[in-house]
Amino acid sequence: MTKKSSKKKKHVIRKIIFLLLLLLVIFVALCFITPSEAEMSLTGASGEVIGLEIPALVPGEQVIEHTGYTLSYNEEAEQASWVAWCLTKDEVMSAVVERDDNFREDRSVRTGSATLDDYRGSGYDRGHMAPAADFRWSAEAMSDSFYLSNMSPQVGALNRGFWASLEGMVRQMAVDNEMVYVVTGPVLTDGPYETIGENEVAIPKQYYKVVLDYTEPEVKAIGFVVPNEDCDEDVTHYVRSIDEVEELTGLDFYPLLPDDVETVVEAEVDTSLWSFREYSSSAVSEDYTPTVSTGAGTGAKLQNTFNEVFYELKSTIFSALGITELARALDLM
Repeated sequence: MTKKSSKKKKHVIRKIIFLLLLLLVIFVALCFITPSEAEMSLTGASGEVIGLEIPALVPGEQVIEHTGYTLSYNEEAEQASWVAWCLTKDEVMSAVVERDDNFREDRSVRTGSATLDDYRGSGYDRGHMAPAADFRWSAEAMSDSFYLSNMSPQVGALNRGFWASLEGMVRQMAVDNEMVYVVTGPVLTDGPYETIGENEVAIPKQYYKVVLDYTEPEVKAIGFVVPNEDCDEDVTHYVRSIDEVEELTGLDFYPLLPDDVETVVEAEVDTSLWSFREYSSSAVSEDYTPTVSTGAGTGAKLQNTFNEVFYELKSTIFSALGITELARALDLM
């Protein structure tokens, strides 16, 4: 072998070693920044963290799942103490199902839900907690939103006024942030309450709504507390931190959040990080095509697919090397 060819061979070897080292560094870095095994088990196909919207369970209350949302039924008040759902940009922007006004009892409630007769002639609206307009992506979800377990006696001026506007703002928040995790319901800690109907459905004095954006670049949360009356103040007048809403309601929101994240996002709220304009379907670009009818945006979907593929790759590599437990200990998977 000539001196020239030997030098060339050493140069090629050095390049290969450098490339392998670079690939190793990239691989280890990706191991740290991609979801862990536990996090992967909580991530849905559309990128949402499964169950992140669900508050800590309330002793003695029945948790009921319907298409698109989950609720916790308070038998004494004959309504849900909380209703929770994840709302994505695609769900908002693929709204095609028309409202059907299919109000009816919820047969899933073991103790029996409020009835149409309870509201009839009461002077109060059957106010949606999870709004029908959030579920126009599915005929089944739209229909399920009209169970009376998802209703609360609201003053008409609130239900058709500020409350409807706030719901529109939350839809815009979902569009702006790809997806949001929403919990809403009546405040049931400031009684006693007047009631309506034979089933004595409590008339709340206040309602709350909390919203979490758990997508990068900035995780944030915001809460609202609204009196059950005609509200004419600017929306920021009703803004509260999540901690404040928890103290008022006695509920524990977003318990699946990592403790360090939960402490920060629930303590304070920065209104400058949120849009308070209402969503308008007329503002949707004609070029916009939802990735799926009930999923997250394209970016979240691609990110989740990559995470799944890379998780399988690193699992295979660590298993072949016999260092799976060491990798878990080092938080590499």
